[in-house]
Amino acid sequence: MKNIYTLGPTGSGKTAMAVGLALKLQQEGYKVSYFKPVGNTMGGANKDEDASLMQRVLNMNHSLDTIVPCITGPSYLSGYKKMESLEQILSSYQKIAKNSDIVIIGGSGNPYILASFGLDAAALAAKMDAVALFMIRIENDFSLDQAIFYNKYFLNYGISVIGNVFNNVPRPLLSKTEGVYKKILEEKGLKTVGIIPVRANMASPTVAEYYEVLGGEILTGEDSMDRLIEDVIIGAMTLESALGYLRRAPNKAIITGGDRADLALAALETSTSALILTGGLYPDVKVVARAAEKEVPVILVHYDTYTTIEKINEVSRHIRPDDKLSIRIAQENTEKYCNWEYVLNCAKSEGD
Repeated sequence: MKNIYTLGPTGSGKTAMAVGLALKLQQEGYKVSYFKPVGNTMGGANKDEDASLMQRVLNMNHSLDTIVPCITGPSYLSGYKKMESLEQILSSYQKIAKNSDIVIIGGSGNPYILASFGLDAAALAAKMDAVALFMIRIENDFSLDQAIFYNKYFLNYGISVIGNVFNNVPRPLLSKTEGVYKKILEEKGLKTVGIIPVRANMASPTVAEYYEVLGGEILTGEDSMDRLIEDVIIGAMTLESALGYLRRAPNKAIITGGDRADLALAALETSTSALILTGGLYPDVKVVARAAEKEVPVILVHYDTYTTIEKINEVSRHIRPDDKLSIRIAQENTEKYCNWEYVLNCAKSEGD
């Protein structure tokens, strides 16, 4: 049987698919393990979150260093730091695969990462006897172009691509995904094996995940950092113009200057998950007091508003090992919206 390599750009749902698929295959009686050849750390953590999650979910006895043998970051070439070799990665993989029927291999942030060292996802898939399963996060039509490009690259590399999963598809885009995007993939000879509609618990990052990326100071609401942020509003408008947006957007984060007490106080009277105050400007004491009363986190960052907006593009939802609801939803999504039987049969037939 071939291993299944879950691939796609950052935020496409690779980990959620790994969780759901691994648990489903385990339920079907297979010995399933997880391996992530190239990982990364975030928010000052000293371990890869995906590896920690899958180690717990699958009750793996292997150490985190074995599950994810190579850790990298966006400035990994500075000083030409020596990376783990292919041989070291494959040695860890062999330990994981030894007593497994199938290994779910987790892709790094993007398939091209570590191409400078020949450790990109295509090169690794070829060495680890894996088929590719691509996750697609539709933001616009270019997202489909990217997916087709990745599919073609892996096929040209000699890697079997068993299918694509559209993940966290917004309700307004479901019809277009089914009637346009899926059809274009089929015309290219590429298969769609799942279309998963967006669910807030899976798609919306928590306040804590915003804080991990932005840093700064938590002025209040430390006990409410698990609130979901479903929308972000930039408070650069007049109070009168902002009121309509504030009332319509549920579970939102407001990004505004620390000197905009009027906007902050108005936001706190609506469904607001967090206030993110920019420029290092401490807010009026009334804002902090009202936020504490409402148990709304207030995060003070020292970036300007533009830089803060740029940085939040890096924020994505992560499933934590103790997040039983998200783990259950991941398995439900796999069972309900994905043709997991087809994926399994492809892994079987490719391995014959």
